[in-house]
Amino acid sequence: MPERLSNSHDGLRRSSARRALAVLMAAAFATAATACSGQASGSPSVSKQASLVVHIADGQIRGKAAGSTNDYLGIPYAAPPVGPLRWQPPQPPAHWHGIRAATQFAPHCPQTASVFGRASTSENCLYLNVFRPARQRSSELPVMVWIHGGGFVGGESDDYNPSALVADGVIVVTINYRLGALGFLADPALASRSGGPVGDYGLMDQQAALRWVKHNIQAFGGNPANVTIFGESAGGQSVLLQLISPTARGLFAKAIAESGGYAEYPLPLASAEAQGEAFAAKAGCASQTAACLRRLPVATILADQNQSGASADIDGLVLTQPLKQALSSGNFSHVPVIDGSNHDEWRLFVALATAEGQPVTAANYQATIESTLQVSPQLAAIIATQYPLSAYPSPPLAMGAVGTDGIFACPTLLLDQDLAKYTRTYAYEFNDENAPAPYPTLGFPYGAAHSFELQYLFALPATAHGILSAQQQRLATAMRAEWTSFAKTGAPSAQGAAPWPRFTATAQQMLSLIPPEPRQETTFAADHHCAFWAQGGD
Repeated sequence: MPERLSNSHDGLRRSSARRALAVLMAAAFATAATACSGQASGSPSVSKQASLVVHIADGQIRGKAAGSTNDYLGIPYAAPPVGPLRWQPPQPPAHWHGIRAATQFAPHCPQTASVFGRASTSENCLYLNVFRPARQRSSELPVMVWIHGGGFVGGESDDYNPSALVADGVIVVTINYRLGALGFLADPALASRSGGPVGDYGLMDQQAALRWVKHNIQAFGGNPANVTIFGESAGGQSVLLQLISPTARGLFAKAIAESGGYAEYPLPLASAEAQGEAFAAKAGCASQTAACLRRLPVATILADQNQSGASADIDGLVLTQPLKQALSSGNFSHVPVIDGSNHDEWRLFVALATAEGQPVTAANYQATIESTLQVSPQLAAIIATQYPLSAYPSPPLAMGAVGTDGIFACPTLLLDQDLAKYTRTYAYEFNDENAPAPYPTLGFPYGAAHSFELQYLFALPATAHGILSAQQQRLATAMRAEWTSFAKTGAPSAQGAAPWPRFTATAQQMLSLIPPEPRQETTFAADHHCAFWAQGGD
C-alpha cells in the first residue's frame, strides 16, 4: 500500500484545499507581518551596541537585543538568485564594508498570499536569522537550523519565534529558501547538460545556508560541528531529503523531521522535466530556452506555476535515489534522528474540504477515499470496510482516520523502521487531542491535527493560535527540553513520566507527546491499522 499511495499526498496540496484553508485563516494571517520575536527593546547604549556586533566572513553585522535573546535578522547567505542566477545553484553573497544592520527580517521568497505565508515577489530572498542566548557567552553552543513548511510553495523564516528554545541553551537559525517553480522547476533547458542535473534549487539553498552556518556560526558562540536540522511538513520532508542527499553530507550532525514522511518523493527526473516543459509552454516559453525563462516576470511565474505544491526530483546530483530506497539501503547520513507525526494529521485536510463546500458525508465517504488516496473503487471499498462509518462519531472523523493512517502515520512508521536499522532513531506521536486550533470549528474536533505541535515549540503569530493551558504549557516545556537535549547530545532528555526509548524495528517504542507529561507508547502500529496498510489493504 505505501507504494500504491506514494502520490496520495497530492491531496495535501490541492489548490482547492489551499483556498479553503485561506478562508479559515484569512483573519489569522492578516497580522502575521509582525516580527517573530515581537519583543520591544529600547535604544541600547553604545557599549551594548558594541556587544551586539559580530564579525562574519562577509563583513560585520550588528544585531538587536530582544529580551532573553540577541537576534541577528536578514543576513544574506547567498547572492540574490536574479537575472542569470535565476535557476542556478546559489552563489556566495557579496562582501560589505562597515557594520551592516541585522535588525529587521529581509524579504522572503516569491509566493502568492496563502495560509502558508504572506505574498512576496522579491527574488532577493536568500537570507537567514540567528537567535542566540543574550547572557550566555559559550563558544560551543549547539545549533538548530529550522526549515519551514508550506508545501514547497509558501512560508517564510520570520513566522517562528524560537526564543523559548534558545532559553534552553541553544542557538536557533531560521532560513528562507526558493519555493514553487523558482525553487524546483526542472525544465531541460536549464540543465547544465542533457540528463540533468536540474531542479532542486530550494534544497541547494538549504545546503548553502548550512554551509554558511558551518563557516560563520562560531562567531555567534555556536559549535559548527554540532548542528541539528529540523523542520515540519515540507520542512520535515526537506530534513529527510537532506539525510539522503550526497551533497549534504557533513553539513549537520542530527536531524528532526516533524510530519515529513507523507510522500515517496522525489520525482523521477523524466517526470519532473515533463512538468517543467508544460510550465514553460504555459508561461510563453515553448521554445524551451533558458533565456526566455529567465526573462519571465515573477508575477507570471507565480500565476503559471502549480499552486497546489512543488516537488524535489532525482536530479542526479542533490538527489540520486527515491527516499524509501535510500533509507532502506542505508545510503544516507547516519546521524541520530527524531521522526514523528501527529495523531490526527488528516483532520486538518478534511476541514479544508469542508470549508470549500465539500464535506465528507455518508453518501460520498467511499468516493472521498478513492479520490484522496488515488485508488480504485474496489480498493476504496476495502478501505471503507476497514474504517466503517459505524466506528466513528461522524464521516469527517472516519475520513480523518483514513487519511492520517494511510498518508502520514504508517508511511512514517516504515521510514522509522528503515532508519533504525542504521542509526539511532527516536520516534514520537503528538497526541494532544485538545491542542488549541487556529481555525473555526467546522462541526468536528481537530484533535492533534497537522502542524498543531508547532505552537508547543515556537511562539507563532498571536492571532493564529489559542493560549496553552497550564498542562499544555508543561507539555510544551517538556517538548522543548527533548528537542534541545537531542541537539546538545544526540539523545532526548528524561522528561515526562518515562524516558524516551530508542526506536527499534522489533520493539517499535516511541514517545507520546500528551499533556501534562510525555509517556511511552507501544501501540502506534495497532492504533493506526498499519498491518492493514502494509498488506496493501487486501
